[in-house]
Amino acid sequence: MRLGLDVFGGDFAPQVTLEGLVMLLAELPEGDCVVLFGDEQPILDAIDHTLIESGRIEIIHAPEIIEMGDSPIKAFQTKPNSSIVKGFEFLKSKKIDAFASAGNSGAMMVGAMHAINTIAGVIRPASVVLAPKVDGGNTFILDVGTNPDAKSDVLYQYGLLGACYAEYVFGVKNPKVGLLNIGEEDKKGNLLVQSAFLLMKDSPDFNFIGNVEGRDLFSNKVDVIVCDGFTGNIVLKQIQAMYRLMEKRGLLDDYFKLFNYEIHGGSPLIGINNTVVLGHGISSALAIKNMMLLSRSIAASTFIEKLANAIAFCSQ
Repeated sequence: MRLGLDVFGGDFAPQVTLEGLVMLLAELPEGDCVVLFGDEQPILDAIDHTLIESGRIEIIHAPEIIEMGDSPIKAFQTKPNSSIVKGFEFLKSKKIDAFASAGNSGAMMVGAMHAINTIAGVIRPASVVLAPKVDGGNTFILDVGTNPDAKSDVLYQYGLLGACYAEYVFGVKNPKVGLLNIGEEDKKGNLLVQSAFLLMKDSPDFNFIGNVEGRDLFSNKVDVIVCDGFTGNIVLKQIQAMYRLMEKRGLLDDYFKLFNYEIHGGSPLIGINNTVVLGHGISSALAIKNMMLLSRSIAASTFIEKLANAIAFCSQ
């Protein structure tokens, strides 16, 4: 398997990215190769040359960098030799099996939508994160920022996207799908949520259990929680803030340590025709390693093909 990594993506790149690469290679199967996108000479100056001689890495010279503050669409037009643009070129031509970056998330979205495209029938792709359950396992939350203004048919489809991701990548059988709301009653919530509930109720495409509340995020009541990107991003940032607050106050136990974003590595963009994973801008070496392992797990699961089949047979 060939995994693409943007070496210059992230606040602490390229040093931290290359440190994560070394950690990654220690865990990857022997036949795997990591394709590095970035300015070649700084990479050569920083990396152990025995890694190059091993044949386990390949460097694609991409001297331009899409900065965090760059306009994503403009950057794609004006920086064709950037690590992100080159990465998507290789992904599109199937020279790599997955591409991951902790860099400009907007540019990653542009590349995913315009270079790779969505799976036929997908209205809008979604980003998904994992929240650890108290009794083990994870809750899959989507969307967490890709589409702040999603409509009801998009939320319906998120139920299918999330269910497929939970089952095909993480092995959750017949995952329970809930719609995030301010109450469990059928008619609770704003017009968007009420409309989405009517579409999802009695759905033959996934196991819909009804409305769920914020208090259900970490329980066994639900496996997949669907919400619009505006709401999901607020939930995600609150979870992150809670973890940091408890860390600073010395209140972390074995369970709350699972909220560390470094363990999960990144957030996949699901609903597009290949494996793309977005990492946090402040990613550490551990986060980079786990971001890449996640991208490998998704690519190895044949999730894309299975999701495409599910979308094709979707009743909506």
